[in-house]
Amino acid sequence: MTMLPQEVIRQKRDGGQLDAAEIAGFVKGIADGSISEGQVAAFAMAVWFSGMSRDECVALTLAMRDSGDTLSWSAMERPIVDKHSTGGVGDNVSLMLAPIVSACGAAVPMISGRGLGHTGGTLDKLEAIPGYDIQPAPALFRKVVDEVGCAIIGQTANLAPADKRLYAIRDVTATVDSVPLITASILSKKLAAGLQSLVLDVKFGNGSFLTDPDETEILARSLVEVANGAGVRTSALITDMNEPLADAAGNALEIDNCLAYLRGEKKGTRLDAVVMAFAAEMLVAGRLAADSKQGEAMARQAVDGGAAMERFGRMVHRLGGPADFVDRPQAYLQKAPVVVAVEASRDGYLAACETRELGMAVIALGGGRIRPDDRIDHSVGLSGFRPLETKVSKGEPIAFVHATDRDTAEDIRKKVAALYTIEDQRPDPRPVIVARIT
Repeated sequence: MTMLPQEVIRQKRDGGQLDAAEIAGFVKGIADGSISEGQVAAFAMAVWFSGMSRDECVALTLAMRDSGDTLSWSAMERPIVDKHSTGGVGDNVSLMLAPIVSACGAAVPMISGRGLGHTGGTLDKLEAIPGYDIQPAPALFRKVVDEVGCAIIGQTANLAPADKRLYAIRDVTATVDSVPLITASILSKKLAAGLQSLVLDVKFGNGSFLTDPDETEILARSLVEVANGAGVRTSALITDMNEPLADAAGNALEIDNCLAYLRGEKKGTRLDAVVMAFAAEMLVAGRLAADSKQGEAMARQAVDGGAAMERFGRMVHRLGGPADFVDRPQAYLQKAPVVVAVEASRDGYLAACETRELGMAVIALGGGRIRPDDRIDHSVGLSGFRPLETKVSKGEPIAFVHATDRDTAEDIRKKVAALYTIEDQRPDPRPVIVARIT
């Protein structure tokens, strides 16, 4: 019997339960265009109002996964692991995590995205490296994962195509913030990559898309339950995004930050805590470590012994970048012609910052996109962020602006200075890893 799209919409609108066949049929119509844009929008709104059960969300995720190509790593002897972050400012964890975990024996075929809103994109950062190909031929992608152990690339044209169409319609119909639709969108792409295990970084705070801790936990639990229901071992860490994670935000600046981390120069930072926690989680999920303590020790050795940096350099070269990039990064990374210091307005302690607006400042400098076809200036951004809780003196630098001209640099300098709150008393410390969801 032919499925009528309007009957699926009506059933969900009225709070009914859809079975896997109905969901699969509707998703097929989204992918092949036989279901109209209006019907897709109506379905998204029905889900927004009525929600979905776990079984429905699993069915939606699998149908979207199967709407296009899926990767298989059956010949790979190493465990296939990956990580996904909901995004933030200065979140360049993936750049370090993939080579660290691959150096410990896993295979990491990481399919990443571009910047979205105020958050930076892993692909935009990698394109700061001359020659790096974020869209290699499938055979090369497989070869790099097989020989190097990791490759970070962009989504192929036919990977979860139903999600591409559904997301574009959600974006203009006020249905982006639906937990079932967010869950299926994130997981369909990750599951299409043929993963055996997945670790999720679900962020909350004033630099995240989610600002409420309770809403963040709801999304984290949905992602974990649905991914496990779809057959992929999955856990999530909820992390704090009330200040930039790295001490830089901007494409070339974050690549430079990544290399500094892999040289062992960022130990003891919030960034280090997150990278080590996720590396340990991935190694336990991939059954390469018995527990998180052993996993972190393995990850730390991969950095301290230079294996992680070696993997990063090989990945860059195999995907088109310079062979000596990690040895001579300053010969290749673009540098902004103007650098100015953002100075503390008074003596005291850095108590808070408007993290989302720091991300928007990078976009205003030209380091992100306002329209999808905008060109990015990889050289610009912010660096030298002092961590919250730091004691500062009036006039002391708390960040640096990297800009193309003096007028822009001065304008952004004033705006960034106003984004920080300085108080007499040291604020209470906040943990960067808030909770673990399994």
